[in-house]
Amino acid sequence: MRRNPVVQLLGRAGMVCYGVVHVLLAVLTTQVVFGDSGEQTDQKGAVATLAESSFGPVLLWVLAIGLFAFALWQVSMAVSGYQWVSPERKRWYRRIGSVGRAVTGVVIGIAAVRYAVGSGQKSSTEQSQTWTAKVLALPFGQVLVGAVALFVVGLGVAVARKGVKKSFEDDLTMSELPAGTRQWVERLGRIGWIGKGIAYGLIGVLVGFAAIEADPSESGGLDKALHTLAAQSYGVFLLAVIALGFLGFGVYCFAAARAHKG
Repeated sequence: MRRNPVVQLLGRAGMVCYGVVHVLLAVLTTQVVFGDSGEQTDQKGAVATLAESSFGPVLLWVLAIGLFAFALWQVSMAVSGYQWVSPERKRWYRRIGSVGRAVTGVVIGIAAVRYAVGSGQKSSTEQSQTWTAKVLALPFGQVLVGAVALFVVGLGVAVARKGVKKSFEDDLTMSELPAGTRQWVERLGRIGWIGKGIAYGLIGVLVGFAAIEADPSESGGLDKALHTLAAQSYGVFLLAVIALGFLGFGVYCFAAARAHKG
């Protein structure tokens, strides 16, 4: 299935849609930097931004179809992709990452469909708090939530590390890109992976606070993480880094749509 030209074409088109979501996230995060907290600052907020445009329903359906195609491509990569990566342990890390991106693509795609048909959506923060409350009510709930917090922080570190080490370049055939863009893809890709890693880390910290306090209201998704950061004295600087990170990751997705191996 991975080598199927239709799956390849649709998946790469879907990668462009995935990049668009991150560019919109960059815009929403920039609004938080400048003190505008009226918008939902997460992937569903990015989808809602499209819904408010004059061609909203059409754009939402295009986005949804693209993201579902992207998810299918990522599933195929998880099954048999990354043959160019060695040792095998790293190959499996890449495949697990593809599973995560497939899930993300489906979740955002479903949100786009819901907005297209006029159905409401909970924010990432509301969903996180609901989930945290249910887990905290279980035996050893605080321990379980704490374990999830450590996992999310670890995920953030792994994502940021990919940017620091530039290992994302291993997945690209750089010669497929125009010569004048390669250096920009490298620079913005690094910023993108690092910025996204920081965002994951912030979400993990919030979940950790919820575990420590046994209070689900302390938990939150990307929306709460960014607004919590905005309230700190150093928050504007880090928000600017994260906004640039989302923009950089979006540019990486556009490049990967053309040059990704496999």
